[in-house]
Amino acid sequence: MNNELTQKDIEKMREEIEYRKIVVRQEALADVKEARAHGDLSENFEYHAAKKVKNQNESRIRYLERMIKTAVIVSDESAEDEVGMNNTVEVYFEEDGITEKYKLVTTVRGNSLEGLISTESPLGKALLGHKVGDRVYIEVNSGYGYYVVVKSIENTTDDGNDKLRSF
Repeated sequence: MNNELTQKDIEKMREEIEYRKIVVRQEALADVKEARAHGDLSENFEYHAAKKVKNQNESRIRYLERMIKTAVIVSDESAEDEVGMNNTVEVYFEEDGITEKYKLVTTVRGNSLEGLISTESPLGKALLGHKVGDRVYIEVNSGYGYYVVVKSIENTTDDGNDKLRSF
């Protein structure tokens, strides 16, 4: 499965890769070298911890590079009056009687605790393309779903402050 990413997501990933290669990699290598100088490596916890940090950094670099290589670029533009990428949407949950606000983002920036939902999630996928006042059925699985009503749509620009998730 290819990840859907915006051009802004790709740019943020490239910035992280560059930072990890130039700054984090050098710090990790220095830490490994310093820990190795402390003697017997078989019982040297500092050495093993430094190697672990170095390997995690290299793994993250490879992961980001693979994400960029296999990404499908999606547009973050939408019509003024319909739900699209990077829009903040206020929805009324009929079942619970509550109203919530969410910003629709790509998978790598999704974080439901911060109100950032992926356009690939059941709620995000169902809301795309709808307008204010639309009653939308959200299918969670084949046996359960619920209705929401789109209360408002705020066209927000991607300010780039949403962090990429680490896996």
